[in-house]
Amino acid sequence: MTDASHRRLVVAGSGIAGLSAAIYAARANNDPLVLEGREPGGQLTLTTDVANYPGFPEGISGPELVQNMRQQAERFGTEIEHGVVERVEREEGGPFRVDLTNGDVYTADAFIAASGASARTLGVPGEDLLMGYGVSTCATCDGAFFRGEDMLVVGGGDAAMEEANFLTKFADTVYVAHRREEFRAEDYWIDRTMEQVEEGNVELLLNTEVREIHGSREEGVSHVTLVRNPEGHPAEKLDDPDTEQFDFDVGAVFLAIGHTPNTDYLTDAGVELDDEGYLLTKGGRGGGQTATAVPGIFGAGDVVDFHYQQAATAGGLGVMAALDADDYLDELDRAERPAEAAAAESDD
Repeated sequence: MTDASHRRLVVAGSGIAGLSAAIYAARANNDPLVLEGREPGGQLTLTTDVANYPGFPEGISGPELVQNMRQQAERFGTEIEHGVVERVEREEGGPFRVDLTNGDVYTADAFIAASGASARTLGVPGEDLLMGYGVSTCATCDGAFFRGEDMLVVGGGDAAMEEANFLTKFADTVYVAHRREEFRAEDYWIDRTMEQVEEGNVELLLNTEVREIHGSREEGVSHVTLVRNPEGHPAEKLDDPDTEQFDFDVGAVFLAIGHTPNTDYLTDAGVELDDEGYLLTKGGRGGGQTATAVPGIFGAGDVVDFHYQQAATAGGLGVMAALDADDYLDELDRAERPAEAAAAESDD
């Protein structure tokens, strides 16, 4: 291990949380190294227009906002490298060892996990082409851009119900496509959605799945191809004579089928994860809110936040993680000074 491979602080993830952490860490002279991860810039790079990030009254594109933050972090001394973290574990009696998938290895005195969560997608034709051009994984981010359109929400859990209710502010009609008859959402969200159904703002498409999304990046989404079977899960029953396939006109498609937190690399780190893989932090009042069960490892952004998942909240958590990491590193420095002094005296 060479000195060049040791860093005071390593940040996994180059989205809003990771870059916010890097800006504060660099200004605190903590020499942060940011590893971009599999999705450089995070989920915001899939959003063509960001209208709700504070400080941009005219809005800004997701990629531009990320690039601005990247430049700001680099201006203060952050080093950003393309790399995917494969494993994090503490070396016995020493710093953290950070292994990358390309074989590179770093050590670090502190580590911030800001690797985010990846939105689950359908894997149907047209989805990748139109992501950010009428297909979205965030109604709060993009719903207002399709004002007056008919919109389709895919999913049957809390996120789908919440997004459907939110989109009634903008849509002509919100359609909810769910592959089963029963919803997985809490009663609260089901009740709110049924109120919208009674008012004519939401229409339910049960036992229905999306097979294809049609349109172009120039014109956006034009329509979707749906399949329906009275017994549910129609995509698994395409040969069933009761399965019906049909085209359906909508101007936007919102995927609300959950997120997968990017925490696989923390399996050997000793941190605590919930049943869905989200990183658990201490919370509570005062400093240390982003600290994990392992001293020196901190969490920020969507890797921790399974509820809000907004760019502004991710940025705030990134700042908090950098400040908590700075306190931890200062404590390390204070602990090392007596040992260094003792060593110097023994040499004399």
